[in-house]
Amino acid sequence: MTPDDQSLDDEAFTSLLARMGEGRKGHAAETQPTLRSLRRRDAGFERHPLYQQMQFQRGFAGFAGLASPYYRLHDVRAGATSVIEGRPVINFASYDYLGLNGHPDIADAVNRAVEEYGSSVSASRITAGERRVHRDLEMALADVYGADDCIAFVSGHAAAVSTIATLLGQKDLIVFDSLSHNCIVVGAQLAGCARRSYPHNDLNALEVMLTKERRLYDRVLIVSEGLFSMDGDGPDLDRLIAIRDDFDAWLMIDDAHGLGVLGQTGRGIFEHAGVDPQKVDIWLGTLSKSLVSCGGYVAGCAALVDLLKHHAPGFVYSVGMPAVNAAAAVKAIEIMRAEPQRVAELQARSRRFAGQARAAGIDIGNSWGYGIIPIMVGETIPTVVLADRLLQRGVNAFPIVPPGVPEKSARLRFFVNASHTDEQIDQSVELLREELHRLGDQSLGSLLHG
Repeated sequence: MTPDDQSLDDEAFTSLLARMGEGRKGHAAETQPTLRSLRRRDAGFERHPLYQQMQFQRGFAGFAGLASPYYRLHDVRAGATSVIEGRPVINFASYDYLGLNGHPDIADAVNRAVEEYGSSVSASRITAGERRVHRDLEMALADVYGADDCIAFVSGHAAAVSTIATLLGQKDLIVFDSLSHNCIVVGAQLAGCARRSYPHNDLNALEVMLTKERRLYDRVLIVSEGLFSMDGDGPDLDRLIAIRDDFDAWLMIDDAHGLGVLGQTGRGIFEHAGVDPQKVDIWLGTLSKSLVSCGGYVAGCAALVDLLKHHAPGFVYSVGMPAVNAAAAVKAIEIMRAEPQRVAELQARSRRFAGQARAAGIDIGNSWGYGIIPIMVGETIPTVVLADRLLQRGVNAFPIVPPGVPEKSARLRFFVNASHTDEQIDQSVELLREELHRLGDQSLGSLLHG
């Protein structure tokens, strides 16, 4: 059955209504509004191509006996461990890199913020929503990057989209790494600027591209992640800065996964690379990873932040970040700066996982071995099967499949937490090795039928 077979077309639907109405002509006046109401409630959403594609995929998964990996119900606070639908698991599917989620000092800061400010600021900050804790957060983040100022958005995705859409227009160009996050692509689409992507971390290709095209545009923005969320590797930051200078461009680094993970004290890719953070024009990040909160931010020079605070649509026209989110992130930054051993523990656990995986012949791609360890499988079905089998054995790692990653590059993604123990890592790698070996011994047909 194809997706188009799963719902009636308009002509068939009309015919069905006519047949349903036969023999009820006396009640036509009563039944017709009800049928029309049913038709309106459907409103064509079930005919939407994306919905039909979803239904087709679900039907195939059901036929193949594949359990859905999406929206698994966690019964407790997820950290190094969790409980999924009543079953304890070692958890590698959360961004809590420093193990701060639920930290008592952060819980106290959140409780105090609720008492003082309530659960919402109830308006956009530009009109009536500013709170002292917002500026505390922005100054703490600016200090991390040695920046003049910072702007905190209620959403990490909106921070990227709004910033790009505000800074660029139809006469401009954005050039981004092919593995950049969706928020970069969507921001470029909204800006209406020209868009180009260069092969992952191929800075030679970036230079060739800019040599050919830079002169055609007024402004150019180069974008890379500091620690790539799907592959666990990063760019040559020194060279990116040199390319920015050579071509009179701006450089944005999305270090959402680098903060708290890279560098001796967790300040991110610039600390890891030994680079002055002020050489990067725009620092983009989120509060939902190491800072165990919710929201996004942009740090940079005073003019950049002033511009965004008055023109970025995701800031000006959105409610301000709840004070409790800002308070949680402020306290998390304080703990990260005061306890660098958390960063050291995370890095040691990550190296242990990556080293044991490589020693077992497991493909972790080009991962640097900091926080993010992808297990490269390739095909979608074996990847989903592998995730399900590991879950049954008490290890939770999320499968990443196309279009989230390129075709033939599906993988399991393991997020290592500073709170993971050596025993948990050793056990998980061994179970992974066993299940990969078992997977390799089975044909696709046997996988589809359990």
